[in-house]
Amino acid sequence: MSKEAAEHHRKASEHHTSAAKHHGEAAKHYESGNHEKASHHAHAAQGHSSHAREHGEHASRAHSKEYGNKT
Repeated sequence: MSKEAAEHHRKASEHHTSAAKHHGEAAKHYESGNHEKASHHAHAAQGHSSHAREHGEHASRAHSKEYGNKT
């Protein structure tokens, strides 16, 4: 695997981890009735998920660039 693809996978993993933490915080705040903080964490989680998906796509493109034309 290319170094470029590997780096994108690392970044995707970091963003997925951050998203999971924010989702957990959002759940806690919704349960306690603090909807402002819950909304903040839910929004942050979505942002991290978006970044993770983007890095996953870049990793796929890097792989395709390197191995896509080999049969």
